Amino acid sequence: IYSGVYNSTSGVNNLNQFNAAEKITKEINPSYGSIQKLYSRSTADGDLIALCEDRVLKILANKDAVFNADGNPQLIATENVLGQAMPFSGEFGISNNPESFAAESYRAYFTDKVRGTVIRLSKDGLTPISDHGMKDWFRDNLKLNTQLVGSYDAKKDEYNTTLQETEEKDFNGNSIPTTVSFREDVKGWVSFKSFAPE
Repeated sequence: IYSGVYNSTSGVNNLNQFNAAEKITKEINPSYGSIQKLYSRSTADGDLIALCEDRVLKILANKDAVFNADGNPQLIATENVLGQAMPFSGEFGISNNPESFAAESYRAYFTDKVRGTVIRLSKDGLTPISDHGMKDWFRDNLKLNTQLVGSYDAKKDEYNTTLQETEEKDFNGNSIPTTVSFREDVKGWVSFKSFAPE
């Protein structure tokens, strides 16, 4: 659900108006689960990304697309604030862990606990980056966690995901949080960190 328009040039501010007579709602297929996170990409297309429990969708913002039979959009023009919702290919979602989401320029990273994978969303769509040498480890360890924290280290160009609960225990029997780092330039998981980020 969204409010009225805001235009600083003309002095119109309807951000606090939710007129039910206007079409101010956008419905997503309930089979995808609840929307866990909304993310607006800062690229030129400016589309809205909806990360649901079992699917990731691109929602066209301030435009709509008419498709040919081959799938190519031909006409993009509409009065709708939010246009068509198009799912990305791949049966992945963010489960119930929106805290695992981290974005850097046109790339976004998150975990899918239900499927035991770590996903990268980029211009080429969804890619399970956990398959780069860590597939079994993530499949075994993601399901043990209730909280999966994601962050992006801009200095080292690494996506860090922290698992609060792992099979590794300290002397008192408490679970030791584990942080694993992924780098794009080597297309792999480069480090187990010796600390858990706050």
